[in-house]
Amino acid sequence: MIEFAALPTDSPVSLYTLPHWHSRPSLWQRDWPADLTDWLFDAGSLTRRLRRRCPSQLRVQVLRQGWMRADQDEARALQLRLDAWAWIREVQLCCDERHWVFARTVIPARTLRGRGQRLTWLGTRPLGEALFTDPCVRRGPVEVACIVAGQRLHQRAVAGCVEPPETLWGRRSVFRLDRHPLLVCEIFLPDLPIRPSGC
Repeated sequence: MIEFAALPTDSPVSLYTLPHWHSRPSLWQRDWPADLTDWLFDAGSLTRRLRRRCPSQLRVQVLRQGWMRADQDEARALQLRLDAWAWIREVQLCCDERHWVFARTVIPARTLRGRGQRLTWLGTRPLGEALFTDPCVRRGPVEVACIVAGQRLHQRAVAGCVEPPETLWGRRSVFRLDRHPLLVCEIFLPDLPIRPSGC
């Protein structure tokens, strides 16, 4: 399991600074990288798309998972109390030894009742397989954010990167399993075979 490195004390952005998530209509087209637009707003399974691009086996590297408290913006998106516990899973999706995507999933306790309990048993299986093959799962609107160095989400996403970039782009959606919510956030890493520009 990858340890999260400590942030330098002179970092200009606080770990408690949260990304600003925006829906597509609220953003100007120029505000996100043109070569990432299709990735950011693709309504299909990211796992399936990555598998088509990976000439070998797409691998899920589990960084950490377990009961934790969601970040404030995550709790707001899921309508959770700030002190509520949720099952949180963080992984990197890798092609060979290249890290393509960092994914963070936040699942409230109530969503894990009944059929939702299987979401804690994924191991190294991609979450997308469970969500996109289930006809009872519904996906909410996609929100997009630029994640900058110093933010906690940036620190989590670049764990293990030799030369972490200053900025990353990501997306998130609330999915509903039998009407119960979970939040899936996907951050595109520099080794993904496209060339995203900065924020």
